Amino acid sequence: MARLRNPDGGCVWDLEQTFESIAPYTLEEAYEVVDAITREDIDGLRDELGDLLLQVVYHARMAEEEGAFDFGDVVEGICDKMVRRHPNVFGTDRVDTAEGQTRAWEQNKAMERSAAVAEARDGGAVAGATAGSDTTARSGAAANSVSVEVGALDGVAVALPALQRSTKLTERAARVGFDWPDIATVREKVDEEIAELDEACAAGNPSHMAEEMGDLLFSLVNLCRHLKLDPERCLREASAKFETRFRRLEGLVHAQQRDWASYDIQALEELWQEAKRTG
Repeated sequence: MARLRNPDGGCVWDLEQTFESIAPYTLEEAYEVVDAITREDIDGLRDELGDLLLQVVYHARMAEEEGAFDFGDVVEGICDKMVRRHPNVFGTDRVDTAEGQTRAWEQNKAMERSAAVAEARDGGAVAGATAGSDTTARSGAAANSVSVEVGALDGVAVALPALQRSTKLTERAARVGFDWPDIATVREKVDEEIAELDEACAAGNPSHMAEEMGDLLFSLVNLCRHLKLDPERCLREASAKFETRFRRLEGLVHAQQRDWASYDIQALEELWQEAKRTG
């Protein structure tokens, strides 16, 4: 990667890249890793993991060029984090279940976020104390703008897929007691959101419809969490099922040597039901 990024004889395309321009490729490679796992393609998984690792190398090289950190720092950092977040393995804590380990992991993450906020606050205070009187007042105000408290939702990445991010947000809120008491009440909330979406559709207000659809989807994510289901996986499998059945439907249409436009919705529904019966 250093050679590719070398201004003297490197690759023109690689030299033009930035953290921002490479970020979409990083997301794409992560999804392709998941796709290989879903397809149980172990050889493909090997290749996709290599592609994902290249993204780490790429970002680390660009950071090294800026004098920020290098690939070795990345490896050292994750090793330190694994030790820090597994006191049950590398320390004296005892955790007997996977659920208990998950709770401990999240507690350790929360402690790290608190420490980071405290460090930022203290750094602002130091900056203010070393400046002139007018500057001190301005720096002090800036330091006070850094919240001492760590929010329950802090650290949930904005770039996550919407379903995954919604799940994480509701999980975080639930940990501090902001949650529906049982599955039945969440299900009632879904019905409520459907009714509100119906009202918005009847009114014909596009922005209101979009808002209510978002509320409905968010409620369904909450329902998945209470049912201990992964909404991302549920939707992915539903999409795969639809794709399989639609391809069967296409096969039936082609077998009849007819154009799509020659079918009305009832005829297509009959073919759809036939496609469903075959698997």
